[in-house]
Amino acid sequence: MTRYVVDANVAIKWVLPEIHAEAALRLQRPNYELLVPDFFFPEIGNVLWKRVQRGEDNLESAQNTLQALMGVPLSVHPSLGLMPQALEIAVRVQQAVYDCVYLSLAIEHNCQMVTADERLFNALRNDRLATSLCWVEDLPET
Repeated sequence: MTRYVVDANVAIKWVLPEIHAEAALRLQRPNYELLVPDFFFPEIGNVLWKRVQRGEDNLESAQNTLQALMGVPLSVHPSLGLMPQALEIAVRVQQAVYDCVYLSLAIEHNCQMVTADERLFNALRNDRLATSLCWVEDLPET
C-alpha cells in the first residue's frame, strides 16, 4: 500500500470544484493510505467557514461538505511530536509551521506530502526535503 500525507488544500478539492480537483481525486484509490495531522479537520473547517463568509456557500452546504470529508478514510496523527522538526523546517525554508507539520508527518512515515500550495512547493523545490513533497498534478494516473 502506498502512503501519502494529504494537506487540506488538496483534500478540499475532493469535494469542491477547484483547480487541480481531477488530480487530487487520484488519491481516492483503495491502495493508498492517506495520513493527516490532527489539526486537518479544523483547517478544513476554516476553509469552509471562509467560503460561507464570502457568500460562496451556505452553512448547510458547508456542513454537508464537512461530513463528506469526515467520511473519507484518513489516518489521523498527533501533531505534538512533529512540532520540533516542523519548526526547524519552517524557519529554514520560511514557510508556515502548520504547512511544515504535514511535511514532518511525511518524513516520519517515509512517504510524500501531496500539496497544491504552489508557494510551499516552490520554497522546497531546491531543499534537501524536496523528495518528501509531491505536487498534486504529479500524482500517478493509475
